[in-house]
Amino acid sequence: MSRAQDERRAEFARYKKDVKEHGKPFYPYAMFHDTVMSLVVVTVIIVLAVIWKYTADEAPAAAGWLGPLYAQPADPGTISFNPRPDWYFYFLFYLLRIFKNPNTVILGTIGVPTIAIILLFALPFLDRRPERRLLRRPVALVAIALTIATMGVLTYKGATVAELAAGEAPTLVAKWTKSNNLPTTPDVQQGATIFAEAGCLNCHTYAGSGTSNLGAPDLTAIGKTNNAAFFAQYVANPRKFGNNVMPIFGEKDGGSLNDQQLQQVAAFLAASKGGG
Repeated sequence: MSRAQDERRAEFARYKKDVKEHGKPFYPYAMFHDTVMSLVVVTVIIVLAVIWKYTADEAPAAAGWLGPLYAQPADPGTISFNPRPDWYFYFLFYLLRIFKNPNTVILGTIGVPTIAIILLFALPFLDRRPERRLLRRPVALVAIALTIATMGVLTYKGATVAELAAGEAPTLVAKWTKSNNLPTTPDVQQGATIFAEAGCLNCHTYAGSGTSNLGAPDLTAIGKTNNAAFFAQYVANPRKFGNNVMPIFGEKDGGSLNDQQLQQVAAFLAASKGGG
């Protein structure tokens, strides 16, 4: 038996002795405290939900003690809605904006969170020192501080990041027209406006705008790959081409764009050849 094993066993024996003389066992003391605290938290949530439900009317403007039941009626036909996650996912929401290259999206969505979770699970096995005072554990203290600071900054940036505001599409289209040498024909310009307002930039990037999600490609030079007829069919129903991730936009297939709008978007994409 090695000396290190002897020291660990002696330390464990001292720990058990201290627990027996001065501590309290997990059952029933800690379990009772956890149960009571859980009941308190659940009760508070239920009480707040009941207050919110029965002090607010159905009308959007009739706010109760804790706010309205809903801000405005849902519009399934909107093409200008910018989806946003719940606040506790803001850090990941902004992390995806950092990894804009489609080839690195997997790193931001799976790589970084998975590595963090693995380190969290491995921590009890990596650090087995009996010392518990933070001031005597500088490495752990710095790691905790950096984690909290990073999560805080990413959450704040995700909560305050600017989305495409109402009326901003014409400015964006003018920028694209100049940088990507787009024609100023009505179909191309209107197609660019629809592209900017329909939520396409939530998954695609175009001329430095937007965010790459779910492996969606950059569309700045997509016009070099195919013609307008193909783009119109593809945008209308990507399922026919094996794409089960991209939303269906064609009105005939349950989307929000009519044939004219599809043709305009297709004209814009076909004209996008990378500028120059």
